[in-house]
Formats: sequence, structure tokens, C-alpha cells
Amino acid sequence: MKKEEWKKIFYQSLTMFMSLALAIVLFFVIWNFDQIRNSLYWVTGILTPFVYGGVLAYLLKTPCNFLQRRIEAILPDKKKSMANNLAVVLVIVLAGLVLYLLLIMVIPEVARSIAVLANTIPQSIEQLSKWLAVELEGNEVIQSYVNTALLDVEKRLEAWMSTDLMPLLQGIMGGFANTVGSVFTLLKNLGIGVIICIYLLAGRKIFARQGKTVLYATLQPESADKILKEFAFIDKTFVGFFAGKILDSAVVGLICYAFCLIMSFVTDFPNAVLISVIIGVTNIIPYFGPFIGAIPSALLILITSPVNCVIFLIFIIILQQFDGNILGPRLLAGSVGLSGFWVLFSITLFGGVFGFAGVLIGVPVFAVIYDFIKKLVARGLRRHGKAA
Repeated sequence: MKKEEWKKIFYQSLTMFMSLALAIVLFFVIWNFDQIRNSLYWVTGILTPFVYGGVLAYLLKTPCNFLQRRIEAILPDKKKSMANNLAVVLVIVLAGLVLYLLLIMVIPEVARSIAVLANTIPQSIEQLSKWLAVELEGNEVIQSYVNTALLDVEKRLEAWMSTDLMPLLQGIMGGFANTVGSVFTLLKNLGIGVIICIYLLAGRKIFARQGKTVLYATLQPESADKILKEFAFIDKTFVGFFAGKILDSAVVGLICYAFCLIMSFVTDFPNAVLISVIIGVTNIIPYFGPFIGAIPSALLILITSPVNCVIFLIFIIILQQFDGNILGPRLLAGSVGLSGFWVLFSITLFGGVFGFAGVLIGVPVFAVIYDFIKKLVARGLRRHGKAA
């Protein structure tokens, strides 16, 4: 048998073996997915400070590069080496200031809203019942159903306060030490994560250069170039998505705040700052964000005025349509390149597997996977002489 035939048989056998091995590995991963996920959570728990630091550094990388370029433009040539460190310090200070401003705006409003909610629930139910009685006058059947529903809600609320709320508060007090320990662990991890973030931001160019060096030292130049190109695409997708989404959410929050201010001048419209922050922050979640933020906001408004609650819900529907069809596509143009179906699919899939973190990162991650599969399909079509 000729050498070429032996080589052909060898490559065919190797391909079959690799396919079989890959199928076995895939079956093992699917069969033991829960154990593998728990192991990943265990490893992630150990490396939590590095995860926090890495995520913070990645989110602050773009503004840090922007600040460094601006600082280098105003510094003399002899001092340009200080631009990187100054940019890192400045971006950390600005990020801390933004977080502090959000907290001092939200926490007092949340505390006040909870106190008002706890004190006015019975009165609000009574006011709602009177308002519905006036509005539904002449519709005895509907009014009967509504009164029955309100009485049922009131009874369930009283039962919940007596049977569930008090044991819950006792459990919270009993587990206060564990809560303090958990909060302390979280603050410790965040503190270490901030320090790691500073190191990563300060040495981001050095780390990138070291990574390229290792890549070109272990792979052929063509393969290394392709890998770097894919990493550049991944970085562009993630940065474009999160930057556009944060800007989009900020605009949505400001529009909501303007609406709440206008309504507060016209009628008794509460918690303008808190509601605007809730709508803006939850808007970061693709597709479901506006509806998630609208539910607690509508409940807060319902306490004071059912009419304002209905007006607010109509406004949220209009705002969501504006954001989904006009504002969002303009700000996120070219960042993910996914249709609405695949956006919904990615949120559902990654949210079900990884929880809230999966909801946040599902769209850009799936966009990368989608682009990779599209390139593989195009390569296969070219190999078979078909038009891509």
C-alpha cells in the first residue's frame, strides 16, 4: 500500500477517534453537569476577589484608556509616563463617587418608602376600595368580585403578618451573626477585588503584551493572528454591548425622571428619584428589564393613587417601545448583531443556567458563539464549493 493511502487512512482514523472522544466528553459533561457546575462554583468561590477585580477592571478599562489619552495630551513629554497611574486613580475615584451618589439617593428613598408602605397598607386598601366603589358604581357584578378580592387580600395580608412575618423577623434576628459574617465576607472580597482591579488597570498593557508574547511563542504566527482577531472581536462585542446598554439605561432613567417630575407638579406623584433609578438600573437587563423595574415602581405609586399607577404603566409601555425600537438599536448598533428571537433565547438559556449573571452576560456571550458558528458554516460552504 502506498504512503499516500496510509496517510489518508491514518487521518480518517484520527478524525473518527477525535469525533468519538469529543462525543464521549460531551456526554460526560451533560450527564455530570450539576457536579461540574458545583465544582466551578467552588473554584469561583475561592477566587471570588479575583473575579470581582477582573470584572471591575474590564468594566473600567475603556474609561481608563479614554482618561489616559486625555491626560497624555495635556502633560509634557517628560511626565507622560505618569498618565497611566493618574488615569487609574481618577477612574477609581470617579467610579466610587458615582456609586456613592447612587447609594445616598436610593437608600434614604428605599427606607422612607418601606416605612410609608408599612404604615399605609390598611389605609391604602380602604382608599382603593372606596375609589373602586365610586368608579364601578352601577356595575354590581364587577363591584362584588372586586370587593371579594380586596377582602381576600386584606385577610391574606393579616395572616401573613401574623404567621409568616413575625417568624421571619425572629429568624433574621436569630441569624444576625451569620448575616454579619456574610456581609463582612462580601465587603472583604470587594475590598480585595478593588485592590486587584487597581493592579490590573495599572498593568493592563503589560499583561496584554505578555499574553501576546506567550501566544506567538507557542503557536504559528497565522494561528496567533487569528486568535488575537477573535479576542478583539469578543472585546469589541462585550465593550460595545455594556457601554451602549449603560448609556441606554442612563437615558431611559433620565426620561423617566423627567416624566416623574412633571407628574409631581401636576398631581401627587411619589418617589421620583427612587422610581427613576429602579427603571434605569433594571433597563440594563435586556428585554425583560423595563417590566421587572415597572412592577415595584407601580406598586409604590399605587399606594398613593391608582390613577397615577395606570398612567405610569402606560408611560412605561410607551418608553419601552421607544427604547426597544428607536433608542436601543441606535446605541447598540453593530455591538451584538442578533435578532430579537436570539436575544430572547440567549437570556432564557443563560439565565436558566447561570441565574442573574447569565441574564446580564447572556446576550454578548451568545453573540460571540453565534459569530463563531457563522464563520464555521461559511468555511464549510467554501470548502464544498458553495456560496456563503
